[in-house]
Amino acid sequence: ISVLKQNGLLQALAEGANGCTEADPSEEVLRAQEEWEAVENLQSGIVGTSAGPVPLIAFNEALQYFQTADLSECRKKIQPTVQRRGLSAVAHFFFGPPRLHQQLQGERDLALAIAQCGLDNNESVHMRILQTIYKKLTGSRFDCPRYGAHWEELGFQGMDPGTDLRGTGLLGLMQILYFVMDSRTLPLARDVFKLSQHESQACPSLFNSDAELVFIYLFIY
Repeated sequence: ISVLKQNGLLQALAEGANGCTEADPSEEVLRAQEEWEAVENLQSGIVGTSAGPVPLIAFNEALQYFQTADLSECRKKIQPTVQRRGLSAVAHFFFGPPRLHQQLQGERDLALAIAQCGLDNNESVHMRILQTIYKKLTGSRFDCPRYGAHWEELGFQGMDPGTDLRGTGLLGLMQILYFVMDSRTLPLARDVFKLSQHESQACPSLFNSDAELVFIYLFIY
């Protein structure tokens, strides 16, 4: 884009029919110049490579990544069970909820560890999850910038979706990823997104990165 601008493409657009440059560019020329500058700014923030757009990621592929990744630091932050003593332990044994099956304890700990995992710009799987959510909801075939107002349209509170993951971590994104990658729930996800864009809605967006709200949508529908 910069090369085209240097080669005088915009200058050629500004030239009049007699080949002379107009003193006051027309409205069409100004609009064209703004579009070029907007595209150039957009390209500078796109998360992708010269090889092509970031490929979509399936939920099972993302889950397999977390199952094999080193989450030791995240696991140090979790407390799967509460240590009880005395009468509290006795009351919990007789009147507390049933114990979790041993084969499910690993899945529980993994989910809690993922919730302690923050968004990492240098981790390709994290970025692929973000791009997949954006593309599946909007129907876009192109990568979007890592930061920008387009995330607010999806329901994030700001231009950086990572700031919304302080409570749920990557577990919040994994919930949304499942929501948009399952063929049975994708139409519902898109309906929620379209409804949030309607001018009659009081809220700027109904779609949010918090895992709790995803479950609320599923429960309501």
